[in-house]
Amino acid sequence: PFRYPARSPNRARSGSMLSLTDLHLQIAGETLLDGVNLRLHDGWRVGVIGRNGCGKSSLFKLLLGELSADRGEISLPGGARIAHMAQETAGRDTSAVAHVLGGHGELMRVQQELAAAEAGDDVDAIVHLHGELDRLDGYTARSRAEALLSGLGFRADQFDWPVARFSGGWRVRLDLARALMRPSDLLLLDEPTNHLDLDAVLWLEQWLAQYPGTLLLVSHDRDFLDNVVGHVVHFDGTRLVHYRGNYSAFERQRAERLANQQAAYEKQQQRIREIEGFVARFRAKASKARQAQSRLKELERMEQIAPAHVDSPFRFRFPDPEKVSNPLITLDHVGAGKREAILRGANFSILPGQRIGLLGPNGAGKSTLIRTLVGEWPPVEGERITGQHLKVGYFAQHQLDALHLDQSPLWHLKQESPAMREQPLRDFIGGFGFPGDDALTPVRKFSGGEKARLALALVAWRRPNLLLLDEPTNHLDLEMRHALDLALQAYAGAVVLVTHDRHLLRDSVDEFWLVADGTVQPFDGTLDDYREWMRRHRAQEKAPAAEPEAPARATATRDRQGDRRAAAQRREALRPLRDRLQRLERDLERQQAELAELETALADPALYTDPDRAAERERLLRRQAELQSAIERTENEWLEVGEQL
Repeated sequence: PFRYPARSPNRARSGSMLSLTDLHLQIAGETLLDGVNLRLHDGWRVGVIGRNGCGKSSLFKLLLGELSADRGEISLPGGARIAHMAQETAGRDTSAVAHVLGGHGELMRVQQELAAAEAGDDVDAIVHLHGELDRLDGYTARSRAEALLSGLGFRADQFDWPVARFSGGWRVRLDLARALMRPSDLLLLDEPTNHLDLDAVLWLEQWLAQYPGTLLLVSHDRDFLDNVVGHVVHFDGTRLVHYRGNYSAFERQRAERLANQQAAYEKQQQRIREIEGFVARFRAKASKARQAQSRLKELERMEQIAPAHVDSPFRFRFPDPEKVSNPLITLDHVGAGKREAILRGANFSILPGQRIGLLGPNGAGKSTLIRTLVGEWPPVEGERITGQHLKVGYFAQHQLDALHLDQSPLWHLKQESPAMREQPLRDFIGGFGFPGDDALTPVRKFSGGEKARLALALVAWRRPNLLLLDEPTNHLDLEMRHALDLALQAYAGAVVLVTHDRHLLRDSVDEFWLVADGTVQPFDGTLDDYREWMRRHRAQEKAPAAEPEAPARATATRDRQGDRRAAAQRREALRPLRDRLQRLERDLERQQAELAELETALADPALYTDPDRAAERERLLRRQAELQSAIERTENEWLEVGEQL
C-alpha cells in the first residue's frame, strides 16, 4: 500500500489553508475574478467547477505564483507544500519511474548530496544523509513510484521505458503520477481523469480518499466529483460561490438558489413597473412631484437582481437514422488487432437500437474492438459482415487531429453537404457551441474541448444508425457532457460506448460487455459489480502464479460454464422482446408513411369541391381515423415492450 510522507515539519494542522481576499484578475481585457472572497480549510476536498474558459486554470496559476492578481490577497500558511499536475510533458530520455520520482524534489536533492558525499568519502555527511533518506521514506520511494504507475495503468515492463516512448495521453498519466509522488499539503489537480480509462479513475478515487492534505480538483466528471469532494467552488460569472457537499448536493442547492433568485427577480420587476407607472402618471403634477422623485430614487437604489437562467449554450440531438439493417453488423469468430490478434473468438451481432457499454481493464482491447467494428483495422481472422444500410458514426480522440486547422466549423460542415444552404448549417453547428462568428473561427484557435465538440457535430450530421464512441467526454465540460447525455438518450440508433464517465454509462446504455482475457462476453451486472470484479482481477494479477489444485480448477471451470449458461439464457429470454420491439417499429414506420400519403391526398381542394369524389373523400377520412387509432395503439405497445426490455 502507498505510504504518505509525514506532514511538513514547519506547520501543524490549522483552521485555514487558503484565503482569497478582494481578489481581482483580468486577462486580455476580460475580467475573470472581481472582488472574490473565499476561505478554504485544512483537509477539505474541493471541486472547482465552471464553464470552459471561466478561469479555473487561471486560479491555479495564481496559487502557483505563475500569474499575479490585479488586486487583492492570496494567503497560504507558512511552509505549506503545493503539488500540481503539469499539463504537458516534453519527450525525454528519462525513464518513466525516474520521471515520477523526480516529483519528490527534496528526495532527489538528498540522493544527489549522498552520491557526492559517498564519492568524497565524507562519513559524517553520509550518516546524516541516510537519516534524511529515512525521514523521507526514501528507501521505499521506488516501490511507491511503481505503485503509482501500476495504479494508473502502466505495465511493469514499461516502468523503465523512456518518457519519449509514450504517447501524449500516457505522458499525462506520468505527470499525474509525478504530482501524486510529491509530498504536499495542498494538491492542485486540473482535469486528472482526462486520458484515464475507467479502471484508472476508480484507482485514483481510492488514492485521493487517503490523501491527508487539502485538495483542489478541477473536473467535469460528475461521479468522480461526487465520490471525491465534500465542497464545491463554482465560478458564477466573476464570483466564486462556495457550496457544502459533493457535486449532486451543489446541483440541488444551486437549483433552489436560482428558483429563489428568479422569484425575487420577478417580484422586483413588478415593483419596478409600479414605480415607473407612478412616476409616469404623477411626475407632471406639482402635488405628487416630491413622491415621484422619491420613487425614482428608490428605483436607483434598488439592487438589480440578475434573472436566473440556465447558462449552458448546448442543445443538440443526433438525428434519427434514415434506414437500418437487421443486424447492423456481425463479427463472425473474429480475431481483432492491428497486426496480431489481442481479442479472439469475437462472435456477435449488433442489432438496431442496442445500447452497449464496453468495460474491461486498460489494454484489454476495448479500442481495438471499436476500430474493428468501424473497419479501420480489418480482422486478423474471421469475418466482419455489414448490413446493407449500415452507416457508422465514429468518434475517437485521434480524429481531432484530422480536423483542418486553418478552416472553420462551418467549412467542415459544408464539406459534408456542399449543396445545402448556409443557414441550416449555422443553426445545426450553433447547437454545439459555435454561434455567430464562432462558426467562422479557424480550428487552430480552439481548445481541446471545442475540437471535440466539432468532431461530435460532424458525427451527428451524418445521421448514422450505429454510433461508436471511444472516450467522447475527454476535454468536454459538464454542460456539454449533459447535452451529450440527453442526445444519446433520445437517439434512436444503436450505440457502442467506451468511456470513463460512469454517469454517461448509466444513462445511455442498456447492457455491458466485458473485454478481458482476450475475449468479449456479456457482463451481467452493474458498474458497482464491475468495481468489485476489477478488485478481484487486480488481486489475481498480483497473486503468485501457483498451480491451482485440481478440485479448485474444476470448480472454477464449472463456475465459468455456469456464468456463460446464465448469460446465454438471459440473452435468449430477451430475444423475443427485442424481436417484438423491432416488429412494432416496422409497423409504426409503415403506418406513419401511409398516414402521410393519406394526408397529402386529403389536402387536395378538389376532393371537397367535386361531388363525384364524395365517396373517395369518405373512404380517405375513414382510413385516416383508423390509422391514427392504429398508430396510437402501436406506440402504446412499443412503450410497454420497451419498459419490459
